[in-house]
Amino acid sequence: MRPSRPARAALAGLLAGSLLLTACSDDSDHPSAEGSGSPTSSAGTASASATPYLPVPEGVELTPQGSELEVGETATVAYEPRQDQVGVLSIRVDRIEKTSFKESFRGWQLDAATKKANPYFVRVTVANEGETNLGGRRVPLYIVDGRNTLVESSSFASRFDPCPSTPLPKKFGPGKKTKVCLVYLAPDKGELTAVSFRPTQEFAPITWTGPVEKVKKPGSGKKGKGKGGKNRKQG
Repeated sequence: MRPSRPARAALAGLLAGSLLLTACSDDSDHPSAEGSGSPTSSAGTASASATPYLPVPEGVELTPQGSELEVGETATVAYEPRQDQVGVLSIRVDRIEKTSFKESFRGWQLDAATKKANPYFVRVTVANEGETNLGGRRVPLYIVDGRNTLVESSSFASRFDPCPSTPLPKKFGPGKKTKVCLVYLAPDKGELTAVSFRPTQEFAPITWTGPVEKVKKPGSGKKGKGKGGKNRKQG
């Protein structure tokens, strides 16, 4: 069965007064969740000595395509935010959380399609390892649901405190680092099975898997430090 294209959270039509939750992507031709047919391998066994799939600064070693990582591990990836640009990021998925509309979206008016979705928060640490200013760009990550569909992160027209799901800071040049929290809506009660970096259809995805935890409550970060425990406050 041919895998589905990325599901757009925009179909959910999340509204709260003048606030609109929409999916956001810089690409018009989105990849599917399924691999390209190339064999996948773990980060520990894949060869990192191959020629980089995109030009990167000297000394930068890209994580091999097809690598399968665990939550808490870092991948160094390259992608083209537009045709004349190459962005290089190190991305660490710190924590995956499953929430509910009742718990995290109180006061929001939800349409029927939205109510059928499962909301997730993914907390990540991102650093710019390249030479391109990536300010204002979305973090290039999807989630994969149980139907092998790639789901894009959602964005808000106004502030959403539980998980801002904002682009990278306006000034995010070489050497800059930040923590972000991304919102994903898996349609039709879909279950998150992995977080995926797959910028093009031909790219063998780099994925992260690990425990899906309960959503953090305000102030809970002060008690203990599990994986991603330092990411309570997101910008």
